[in-house]
Amino acid sequence: MGRLNDRVAIITGAAQGIGAVYAKALAGEGAKVVVADLLDGTAVAEEISATGADVLTVNVDVSNEESTNAMVRETLDRFGRLDVLVANAAVFGNLSLKPFDEIDVDEWDRVMAVNVRGPFLCAKAAVPAMRENGYGRIINVASGTVFKGTPYFLHYVTSKGAIVAFTRCLAREVGEHGICVNTIAPGLVLSESVRRNEAMLEALSGPVLASRAIKRDQTPEDLIGALLFLASDDSAFMTGQVVVVDGGSAMP
Repeated sequence: MGRLNDRVAIITGAAQGIGAVYAKALAGEGAKVVVADLLDGTAVAEEISATGADVLTVNVDVSNEESTNAMVRETLDRFGRLDVLVANAAVFGNLSLKPFDEIDVDEWDRVMAVNVRGPFLCAKAAVPAMRENGYGRIINVASGTVFKGTPYFLHYVTSKGAIVAFTRCLAREVGEHGICVNTIAPGLVLSESVRRNEAMLEALSGPVLASRAIKRDQTPEDLIGALLFLASDDSAFMTGQVVVVDGGSAMP
């Protein structure tokens, strides 16, 4: 029996990369999963469905309140409940390193809209359904860069620092309703988008690898254990926390 049998989980940014790995892992533990993304999630959903799991695809712009509300409505219409929200969608893989005073204001706003407003709107849409059932698991995604002060990514690192604060505050507000709110903070993960960003890999992979206690690259699969722990009842008395999964690079 899976740890998430009969649970319903929304994963944003699940059409590819880390989000797709999250969706498959949750389905593998028995969850009914919602592959939510601005991109087409059909291929991921078909792969999950082929295993016998129940899956729904939803097109969502996490920076838009009407869109996130529609995502939750479609989930409830299909499955009747919502137990887990993985707020994974973010702007990162296509960013370029640059001094802070060369970051365009529009780029700053785009990063904040997706990386900070997105989890806020997703939680705002999801919590009423969780509160009604007296149960919920919200899993946000920060970054190990928050604890290292990584330069030349000021907008990204700032957005992920906001997620740490957001997680702690939200956990205080919804704990009485049986809802746990925690954050995973990965290191540099060799996802599809990161692999395509050659400049980022060239600049970061060497220093990051050197800083790790475990001397190897990080893959999306390295995050599955922490994800399933936070999504399941294994973490029932844990909330407001940040779990750093980066091979021992940042040790806050």
